[in-house]
Amino acid sequence: MSLNVRLAGLCSAGLLVAPFGHAQVLPHHQTQDAFYQQAQARMAAQMARTPFGSARNVILFIGDGMGISTLTAARILKGQLEGGSGEEYELSFEKFPYSAFSKTYSANQQTPDSAPTATAMVTGVKTNDGVLGLDSNAVRGECKSTFGNELVTALELAEIRGQSTGIVSTARITHATPAATYAKSVERDWEDISDMPDDAIADGCKDIADQLINFEDYLERRFENIDVNGIEVVMGGGRRHFLPKDAAFNSGDEVSAVEGDRTDGRNLVAEWQARYPDGVYVKDLAEFFAADASKVNRLFGLFNESHMQYMADNKNDRLGEPSLATMTGKAIDILSKNARGFFLMVEAGRIDHAHHAGNAYGALTDTIELARAVQAAVDKTKVEDTLIIVTADHSHVFTIAGYPKRGNPILGKVVQPGKSEPSLAADGLPYTTVGYNNGMGFRDLGSETDSDAGYEANGGLPDPGRKDLTGINTEAPGYHQETLVPLSSETHAGEDVSIHARGPGAHLVSGVMEQSAIFNVIQRATGLIAD
Repeated sequence: MSLNVRLAGLCSAGLLVAPFGHAQVLPHHQTQDAFYQQAQARMAAQMARTPFGSARNVILFIGDGMGISTLTAARILKGQLEGGSGEEYELSFEKFPYSAFSKTYSANQQTPDSAPTATAMVTGVKTNDGVLGLDSNAVRGECKSTFGNELVTALELAEIRGQSTGIVSTARITHATPAATYAKSVERDWEDISDMPDDAIADGCKDIADQLINFEDYLERRFENIDVNGIEVVMGGGRRHFLPKDAAFNSGDEVSAVEGDRTDGRNLVAEWQARYPDGVYVKDLAEFFAADASKVNRLFGLFNESHMQYMADNKNDRLGEPSLATMTGKAIDILSKNARGFFLMVEAGRIDHAHHAGNAYGALTDTIELARAVQAAVDKTKVEDTLIIVTADHSHVFTIAGYPKRGNPILGKVVQPGKSEPSLAADGLPYTTVGYNNGMGFRDLGSETDSDAGYEANGGLPDPGRKDLTGINTEAPGYHQETLVPLSSETHAGEDVSIHARGPGAHLVSGVMEQSAIFNVIQRATGLIAD
């Protein structure tokens, strides 16, 4: 029997859609199914798409540590918080038309840290762990290997092109991911001069905070005949790296007796204000809201001595901190005044930190906030001229397991379909859907919203292995999941992460990509570099 005859028979039996315009033969109950119709609508939208022209603006969102399991769990949690079963919910960027997988390994490690992964995304070159803005010839911690190995970032290219630029993060603004956009350092931990060895200083290396404040000068020295005007918007944490080690310079919401760490006596905030007298420096929520984006063309915000608060703990900051979504919105309002366009990098840095602390609630809450920030960007830009990319630098050893029924609380204990009580493992104990392969392990801190509080529990020692969770509310903010391998901090993982894109050039995001190819997508979408 010929293939055509067999296919015709299957069509007449109602098992295939007839080709070449023949009648639809799928049963009515199949075509009317909600999931089937949802997929049909999405396919119709996909087929109707045509690529846009070039991108005037680029916004790169990085969810630090936002692996696939984190996305899935955050999606379910958000849907459940809104009263649904959760599984069918979509985060804002999951609705973007293009997606791909990103291979996150660094030049020298299977499982990377944030320095080489962020560097790869903004330069197109994979480098070694701990290294920022330099190629893989640079040796971590060896200052002299900096020189001659510097890379050019997408932010620097935008500056050279005359566009406005911005960096927003909930981590310290000198931390690895934001620093990769502007700094050249063989050591990600050299956030201020007190972190640097004497020989590195003598050999001419600069701390990361200094490189941010003097970004304009350092970039112009590297290239002849360029004139840039510096980064217009910088917002995040990390005030301590910009202030002298002197209590006279405390900011009012410090947690240390002496807020500043700098041992060279320099006040980099004052230096920034002297360099940009028209700029506005803000350090708390009231000052943030008082800065009118329609009148402010340059904004420098340092909202915490160290990292900004977790989103779950945001309300507990003494002087208040803006959310990632509100910072993103204000950054776009300021940057979009440049007719040539802008480049903005936004990092949800504390997803990573909550995972390191073994606290899924904190990580998922910050992931949901990232989705809010992406929606703010969508609302304030046009799809025709703005490329938005949302991705992660790496994942974590965070898992979703067991066989919970549909709609079971994602942070709860596993309850199987048809059951009302938690399922028991072979050891006779209930178990949760989400957990970690390694880390500090079990903590029951109740309503505690600061994920980092877990490091102080149990005398600061790991508490691995199985626990009796019968009477414990595992959905509480302060619950830290069980772990198998005891470590002082949970680790990154090495699997691929997702990339989501919309706007001009987004169609280039497809398949399984090297993480470094994200830079090439930006390059081709904007023409920052000619072929």
